[in-house]
Amino acid sequence: MPSPSAYPQLAGRLFEIAQEGRVFPDSKTFVDCVPVEEPGSIRERFTAEYEGEDGELDDVVDGDLDLAGFVHENFTLPEDPVTAADPSTTSMEWYIDGLWPHLIRDPIDRREGETVIPLPNRSVIPGGRFRESYYWDSYFVAEGLAVAGRVDVVEDIVENFASLIDRFGFIPNGNRLYYTTRSNPPCFHLLLDLLSDERGPEIARHYLPHLEREYEFWMDGADGLERGEAYRRVVGLEEGVLNRYWDDQPRPRPESYREDVELAERVDRDSESVYRDVRAACESGWDFSSRWFDGEGIETIHATDRVPVDLNALLYGTERSIARWYDDDDPETAAEYREAAEARRAAIDRYFWDPQREFYFDHSWSRGERTDSWTLAGVVPLFSGAATQKQADAVAETLEERFLRSGGLVTSLRYSGEQWDAPNGWAPLQWMAIVGLRRYDHSGLAQEIAGRWLDLNREVFERTGRMLEKYDVTGGRGEGGGGEYPLQFGFGWTNGVALALPRLFY
Repeated sequence: MPSPSAYPQLAGRLFEIAQEGRVFPDSKTFVDCVPVEEPGSIRERFTAEYEGEDGELDDVVDGDLDLAGFVHENFTLPEDPVTAADPSTTSMEWYIDGLWPHLIRDPIDRREGETVIPLPNRSVIPGGRFRESYYWDSYFVAEGLAVAGRVDVVEDIVENFASLIDRFGFIPNGNRLYYTTRSNPPCFHLLLDLLSDERGPEIARHYLPHLEREYEFWMDGADGLERGEAYRRVVGLEEGVLNRYWDDQPRPRPESYREDVELAERVDRDSESVYRDVRAACESGWDFSSRWFDGEGIETIHATDRVPVDLNALLYGTERSIARWYDDDDPETAAEYREAAEARRAAIDRYFWDPQREFYFDHSWSRGERTDSWTLAGVVPLFSGAATQKQADAVAETLEERFLRSGGLVTSLRYSGEQWDAPNGWAPLQWMAIVGLRRYDHSGLAQEIAGRWLDLNREVFERTGRMLEKYDVTGGRGEGGGGEYPLQFGFGWTNGVALALPRLFY
């Protein structure tokens, strides 16, 4: 983490009291604020005005401190870059095209005390409270940018990610300092696939050292790992090593400090393990979902115990991509990665495929068994090409019978109150399911899902003038909900998938 003296909105008593005192309804707001002057001066003034000789903030306890006034006086608040459209004057597609200038950010030079990470090229933010770029979001955004003729921005995204790998050894969850202890679902190879389709394979080979370094980040500690052992993002199983989500900091998330502290207080186990599980779920992008729970509610979260099917399917894709791009120049290295991919594919069959239920499930490595959570993570082996045709046929049947709703595919079959569960549907999961189904010759079902999803996007836009972060695909007004924060608008990956889906069929 950065030094508290450099970022008063991230650490120290001011940070703790501002978050615990609910200066802002959303904990993320304060950590995204920008100091109006040198951060050290703000901290000194706060200490001089409000801390007594014993270091206690008695005025805060007594309610005399105008904490909100102090924060507003000393910090510039972040702004939402997106406004609603008048759907009577524009179409959904024209609105999305007009949003790009609001979501595309010029190269970023960090201001003093600001938590954003500098980037050398343009990036794309999702919108709403998400005022920075995010790793896996950027891939789905890029699919839409390519359709919109903005491959130049896709190139910028790839170059930014390469620069982040150079600096951190991996691509952080998002472009903020408080995200630099975790990553996101590994989609860099997908961005390179997309860019090579548009610009030729040489550009992907140029970034091959960066892709390998990212792969090494995920596989750190794999050599010599024994069965039943886990280290960071690797887990030793009978058939070899597979991967899990992780975070190197067992502390409350700065952007959700109050929520994490309150959660730990409700749970009857050590706080560090709770914080680690919460952060690991955030690395997955599925924050939060019942797939990470051992019982009812987030109090039972055990994300580090899960060996997730989607993560390992994406790493299978990474291994295959590296092997393919090494084929011409280094066949021996290509063969090593191809062998690793085939070993992972066999492990995916062993640990995630359930022959009785004919679907893919996450694996609990501590219990040595598959979980019972039916989720759309089970489509990612089709998306990455790790499934057999017979498995894909069974998944297609399950999707149609269990997951298909009036507005597309529901994220899971469980209503938990978390946003990555029923009744919500998410653009990235629709995309991976549709692409995966087409890959295995289930184009009719793929087109049906795409049509229902796009019809829902359009219906909500024509009523509200907005593109949503997530949608209720089960009926009603179509506006998704649940989770830690209110429904957000913008919205990067929804826009990208809405533009990219029609090109798959026409």
